[in-house]
Amino acid sequence: MTRAMEDLPERLHRLRDALASKYLTRGVLTGQERPPLVALMRSAEPIEEAGTRWSTAPVRDLFEDAMRRFDEGSRTQADAWLAPRLHATLRMTRAEAADSALWNFLALVVAPDYVVWRHLPRPTKKNEVPTVAAARFRGIHYTQALARLWWAAELFRDGEDYGPAVAACRNQDVLNTVLRLDVIDHRPTARAVIRLLETGAVGTGREVNALATAVNSAGSTLMFEITAPDEGPDVDALRHWIEEAELAPPVSRDSLPAGPEDGPVPAASVESLVEQFGKLFADAPVRGKEKTA
Repeated sequence: MTRAMEDLPERLHRLRDALASKYLTRGVLTGQERPPLVALMRSAEPIEEAGTRWSTAPVRDLFEDAMRRFDEGSRTQADAWLAPRLHATLRMTRAEAADSALWNFLALVVAPDYVVWRHLPRPTKKNEVPTVAAARFRGIHYTQALARLWWAAELFRDGEDYGPAVAACRNQDVLNTVLRLDVIDHRPTARAVIRLLETGAVGTGREVNALATAVNSAGSTLMFEITAPDEGPDVDALRHWIEEAELAPPVSRDSLPAGPEDGPVPAASVESLVEQFGKLFADAPVRGKEKTA
């Protein structure tokens, strides 16, 4: 299943959840059939705002490049490459990115082949015709195949530096577990979790999951916003970055793009939480840890 560039509409649209679900047939989920483009376009709603940031071609180019660059044995590695580039191409506010109808359209119309390429399980004797989980096409932001990459880049970047987001996306347990946590909306919390990953204090999937559980539990009783203050990103700088999309060239395929210059995460707050989370992790139960002690 492929989606030729010449078949695509020039601009992104919105596809409501109920309508997206209607077209998630078994044929689509197995990758044996294309989603019906004509019917989908009849159901989709155009984005009224003018601007090149809603063009389909740059986004489609990214997915095609990802599928060319990463072979069958390394498809999970495409996440770390694609996430910052998708974020820097689709320049949006968090409010705009929270619209599931946009991601439904991207998954079913712009890049259904990428969703299948990335998330279709291998056939087994028990399941000779596997299917992609429907939530990869139409799902919440931390499971939908494309939204989760954009949000990972947004939540784990450090201002214009996408480096921490790349580190986050190289670990599937960060995407599958940490990205779900409400406390990750707090920038110093997100940065501190990835700092522990970058330094090697936390490494295995089980350790990431144990840290996530400990941080989330602590976050229900402690006010991270108080112990690790953050004035938040510079809204004007973010808006300027979004407006620059009109003149921005395509993102580099070989070097990291720059994100919005909306301010780095406060270093003191990050260091405070790194110390706190390190103590939480030291006491956290890690499955299998006793066997290697």
